Amino acid sequence: MTDPSSLRDRLRAALPAAMKARDRATASTLRATLAAIENAEAVDVAVVPAAGAIEASAVGIGAAEAARRELSEADVAAIVRAEIAEREHAAEVYEGSGHADKAAELRAAAAVLTTFLA
Repeated sequence: MTDPSSLRDRLRAALPAAMKARDRATASTLRATLAAIENAEAVDVAVVPAAGAIEASAVGIGAAEAARRELSEADVAAIVRAEIAEREHAAEVYEGSGHADKAAELRAAAAVLTTFLA
């Protein structure tokens, strides 16, 4: 069982709250960050066994599935930090091209994620 105070669990718990509050920006940011975490857990293609003869294949539901990687709390925090950095960099790019409104949205998204690291 996961630690209820883990970063991932706090992000997951905040998503329904943002949806109930109809805060689309926060909900979108949380969804994207949770997706990035899920993607990081995916198994590399090289690790997945290649298909062979039918008689040598695994039998049964889920028999051929590869276990997902387990991320540590530090790994999850690093992903969240990368998401923050990505949004801040994109905000700088938008700011430089004269789109202050989009830059403000991205900075607000980065601020939302920053609150979870504190």
